Amino acid sequence: MTAPAVSPEIHHRIDLPGVRELLAPRDPLWTPRELRDLTATVAADYATRLRDVVRFASPQRWWTRLALTDEVELWLLSWLPGQGTAPHDHGGAAGSFTVLLGELSESYRYPAGPIRHHTHDVGASIGFGQGRAHQVRNLGAVQAASVHAYSPPLVPTREYVSLRDVPDEIPSLPAQRVAL
Repeated sequence: MTAPAVSPEIHHRIDLPGVRELLAPRDPLWTPRELRDLTATVAADYATRLRDVVRFASPQRWWTRLALTDEVELWLLSWLPGQGTAPHDHGGAAGSFTVLLGELSESYRYPAGPIRHHTHDVGASIGFGQGRAHQVRNLGAVQAASVHAYSPPLVPTREYVSLRDVPDEIPSLPAQRVAL
């Protein structure tokens, strides 16, 4: 067995045996269902700790990486009312998010498909494959927070002017090491 290329890094507030077990290596990458199960479990089982970690900032959204392994990265993001992302894809990575606080609205599209909209309430989880582009926003009147996971890790996002601009194929981008 070879040593991992990326040493597992876990945020000190959730560096617990249960979290380490959840982040056990997969061969080779996590599926959208596994990512969804991961974010749902972390959001449910560690909600109190995550609420202690989360911060809200303006004008830019706040985020912190919770964990990084060879196969997956895990993030905590906050959303003040009116904050959101630009339309983007995840560079060929599969992903997931679970709403920890508040409510998030998502508009999404697969290449050559229609643009769809969905509202995610507290506890709602979504897993998605590498071909999905989306825009996530807090359209509500209260603060929101969410737990996100991506596999492979460290793949940059690619932004679009609009979801209508998503190409017929979303090519993979190379991973980029980002310091905590």
